Amino acid sequence: MMSSSKGGTSFLAKSPGPLSIFANLASLIRLSNQSGTLLLMLPSLWALVLASEGTPSLHLLLIFAMGAFLMRSAGVIINDLADRSFDRQVERTKNRPLASGALQPSQALIIASALLLCAASLLFFLNPLAALLSPVALILAILYPFTKRFFHIPQFFLGLAFGWGAVMAWAATRNQLDLPVWFLFGATICWALAYDTIYALQDRQDDIRVGVKSSATLFGSLVWLAVGLALIGMTVLLGMAGWWEGLNLTYYGVLAGVAGFLSQQVWRLRREVSPSEAFSMFKQHIGVGWVILGGIWLGFL
Repeated sequence: MMSSSKGGTSFLAKSPGPLSIFANLASLIRLSNQSGTLLLMLPSLWALVLASEGTPSLHLLLIFAMGAFLMRSAGVIINDLADRSFDRQVERTKNRPLASGALQPSQALIIASALLLCAASLLFFLNPLAALLSPVALILAILYPFTKRFFHIPQFFLGLAFGWGAVMAWAATRNQLDLPVWFLFGATICWALAYDTIYALQDRQDDIRVGVKSSATLFGSLVWLAVGLALIGMTVLLGMAGWWEGLNLTYYGVLAGVAGFLSQQVWRLRREVSPSEAFSMFKQHIGVGWVILGGIWLGFL
C-alpha cells in the first residue's frame, strides 16, 4: 500500500558509524521518496486555495507543507512497526530497517514520537478550531496501519487520514467548516481509494500469501471497475466543491482534462499490470493533484 513506499537497504545502511545511522533513518522515513508527503499535502493545499478564494496565506502554506512531511514520516514509521513481520515475507520490503533488524522497535518509537512532537508544535500557529481537530489526524495515523488486518479496504482509512488535512486547512483559513470542505474530504477519500489500490497491485500476490487485506486482492479482476468508480466519485465531488464556491468554467475544463487522463488508467487496468507499471501509474497521481490545485486557482481568475 501507499504507506509502504519503495525502499531497500543501501550500501551506506550497512556501513558503520554516523553514515549508517543517517542511512537507516532516511530509509525509515522514506526520505528519498516523498510521494506520500505530496499526496498528503495536496488535498490540504486544495482546501487552502479554495477556502481563501485563490489567495492562501503563505504561513499556512508553509505550516501544512511541514505538517505533511512530519506526519507522513511518522506515519510510515508506525506502519513499519505494525507491519515488520509481514514486511520480512515480502521481497520489496524485506530490507527495510525494522524488518531487517537494522533498527529496533524502541528506536523507531523514539523517532516517531519526536516527529509527532514537532508536528504538534505547528498547532501553536493555527487557530483554536484547527488545533481542536488535530487529535483526529493522530488517531487516524495510528489506526490506519492496523486496518489491513481486519478491513478489506484499508485504503478507505488512508483516505480518511489524508482528507482530514483538508478539513484542518479549511478550518485554519475560515475558522469554520463549510459544506465544500466535506466535498473535498470525500473527494480525497475516493482519490486515495483509487491511487492506493493501484499501488497495492505491486504486492497483490505477496499480500494473498501472507494474509494482508487490500482492495487490490478484494476486487481481483474488477480492480479497474473499483478504481473507475472511485475516480468518478472524486471528480463529481470536486466539481460540487467548485460549484458551491462559484469557480469559473476554467476549473471544470481542468477537471474534464483530469478525468480524461484518468480514464486511460482505468482502461489500462482492465489488463494485468506489472509491479513497475503499477508504481508508475501511482506516481502519476501526484501530477494529477498538482493539476487540480492549479485548476482551483484558475477558477478564481
